Amino acid sequence: MIWVALAGPSGAGKDSLLDRARDALAGDGRFHFARRTITRPAEAGGEAHDAVSSEEFQALAEADAFVLTWQAHGLRYGIRRSEAPADKLVVLSVSRTVLHEAARLRPLRVIEVTAPRELLAERLARRGRETAEQIAARLDREMGLPEGLDLRRIRNDSTIEEGAARLRHVLEAAASSCAAGAFRP
Repeated sequence: MIWVALAGPSGAGKDSLLDRARDALAGDGRFHFARRTITRPAEAGGEAHDAVSSEEFQALAEADAFVLTWQAHGLRYGIRRSEAPADKLVVLSVSRTVLHEAARLRPLRVIEVTAPRELLAERLARRGRETAEQIAARLDREMGLPEGLDLRRIRNDSTIEEGAARLRHVLEAAASSCAAGAFRP
């Protein structure tokens, strides 16, 4: 199994690009896009996920059901072991805060989706969830990535189609290097 973790700041467009790449690669058996387990109701919107209560999440964690867990924005997130088939390139959407822990998953490649600060602010404002001051504070919390990661960057500053094509290209290159035995992060 090969792990590919997709991360980046809020507003970078990770979910949009991931949705498009997942759709484009749906028939390609080399890939598995891991579904996250989240302590958020299914009807709350956002990505398709396995919705569980905090108590259910804790029970799963205690039963060692997850390969990776983290907390963000008052929610708990996890990737279940069942979402990691041994013969696939497993694509994970994760918080940058958990990359230090994700680094124990070997081999791991990290794809950071980025965009210029002004574009991040514009996208966050369009969501309508935060004030301008809250958005500025969020963007000021610039987070560096852990040292030593096998890292690729995608600048998502144009159309969704172009960004998704860039992501698809990076994922297909990772899968090809696996097949050639050259994937050594």
